Amino acid sequence: MAADQTDEVKNHSGIPRADFVEDVDSFMKKTENNESAEAVLKRFDEQHCKYKFMDYNLNTKKARLKTQIPDIKTCLDIVKHLQSIKDSKESFETQFLLSDLLYAKAKIPPTDKVCLWLGANVMLEYSLNDAQVLLEKNLSMANTSLAQVEEDLGYLRDQTTTLEVNMARVYNWDVKRRQSNKEVKT
Repeated sequence: MAADQTDEVKNHSGIPRADFVEDVDSFMKKTENNESAEAVLKRFDEQHCKYKFMDYNLNTKKARLKTQIPDIKTCLDIVKHLQSIKDSKESFETQFLLSDLLYAKAKIPPTDKVCLWLGANVMLEYSLNDAQVLLEKNLSMANTSLAQVEEDLGYLRDQTTTLEVNMARVYNWDVKRRQSNKEVKT
């Protein structure tokens, strides 16, 4: 498979490709059942709406990942700190978040266990080593997912631009065709 074919096969999370309409005349002649320009523009507009919906979803996912990654890093730092002091005999004093803007002081004795929220109101107890492995894996997956989302957003922007240019070209072609039909009738 050639290098340029590999790029075409790459899936970009199911985002359909918008092919550039080079020659509008031949494109309009090849449309299904000789569609009118209005029908082609309607089809393009539907595709444009789908792209906007995908853009919204990807940006939502990106925002969620951008808040999730620092949280995972913070948890990982805490687990590493607990590992570093687990053999000590003294408790350490800290503040922890009870709710938004409400903190409480606590003395934490050295421990080799930690509880992690998994989501959906589920919390599990892990050994410090298992928790570190899990958090590092989650951090890696979140970073990979963020990179994929950013790549998909770039691809989606390119497809949206191509589609918008196609819409403008078909619209302009239709305007010229109508003007020439008017001139022929007069």
